[in-house]
Amino acid sequence: MPHLDTEILHADMKFSADSAITPSIPFTATFVARDAQEFAEMASTPQHSRYYTRYGNPLHERIGHLVARLEGAESGLCFSSGMGGIAASILSQVKAGDHVVAQNNHYMATSKIMTELLPRFGVQTTLVDQTDVSAFAAAMQPNTRLIHLETPANPTMALTDLAGVCALAKAAQALVSCDNTFASPINQKPMSFGVDIVMHSATKYLSGHHDITAGVVVASKALCEQIWHTAITLGATQSPFDAWLLLRSLRTLPIRVRQHNATALSVATFLEGHPGIERVFYPGLPSHPQFDLARKQMTGFGGVMSVWVRGDYARTTAFVSRLNLFRHAVSLGGVESLAVHAAAMWAGTMNDAQMQQAQIQPNAVRLSIGLEAAEDLQDDLSQALA
Repeated sequence: MPHLDTEILHADMKFSADSAITPSIPFTATFVARDAQEFAEMASTPQHSRYYTRYGNPLHERIGHLVARLEGAESGLCFSSGMGGIAASILSQVKAGDHVVAQNNHYMATSKIMTELLPRFGVQTTLVDQTDVSAFAAAMQPNTRLIHLETPANPTMALTDLAGVCALAKAAQALVSCDNTFASPINQKPMSFGVDIVMHSATKYLSGHHDITAGVVVASKALCEQIWHTAITLGATQSPFDAWLLLRSLRTLPIRVRQHNATALSVATFLEGHPGIERVFYPGLPSHPQFDLARKQMTGFGGVMSVWVRGDYARTTAFVSRLNLFRHAVSLGGVESLAVHAAAMWAGTMNDAQMQQAQIQPNAVRLSIGLEAAEDLQDDLSQALA
């Protein structure tokens, strides 16, 4: 099999409809059939790429194929956001009376699916400490249908033992889904440990330029077809132009992620030795409590870290406001470095008890390391901490 850098450039060439190096953008909602027989085939084929764009699109087909190849899956689906993909994936697999095990720490909208949406429709959920495989085992019930994971996860870059959780899920005949956004398929391949469904907020590393919202889900052909049936009902359809931008960005994913990895490790090491920082949470540091697990299931450690500024809420707010190269904005995985005061970001959606459970400290800052020079980022952090 070719190297990832080659694969991402050439693996979708079989879908080319003409001789153009760069795929064209099919700005159309619907596609013409030549005759009644072809129309019937288009209308009845799941994920058909040339029937109706909510059902599929030529660019969706290429993206799904590429990300599936990166993750080691059979098939892929595109969505207008990561949450569109996560919601469709989970809702396609559960029904009233089923039970889902998930983590205490997830992306906030995912947590709301677990704590608010699923219970409204008769699906039980249990949230556990993701760092403890025995907690997953203890939460399993006879009606457990799905275990949903996210690793690494906010705010302390905590990891989930993918092999350990997948082993107990297999014994219980439960499916495992995993949000692989923070790692990207360059750094971590959950399916190699037994995960059934992998999802990405492609808004982050896969697109990598802070210019679109998008989602991608990959799985077996059978599971993707099940998810697709739910997706076309929910309607989180990715536009052709956003799909084109995402496809363009995927071409540089391996080289971008390698640079994110290298710069983030340099910045994390620098901050760990700075007197203005109380603690650094980054899976690539030996001080991370799950460093051994990180080395076991990740080949790189990503561009996101959390730090505890030495001081209180006000001191932390002042630090973020003095940063120059780091933009004060949510999201991650793009070419520009971003910083966000975690307690301020989640204050509007989480109460004090929820923030305490999620280990969100008043002095916690999440840093998404972009593609700037490590030395320049370190200088910016130093002056802001002075």
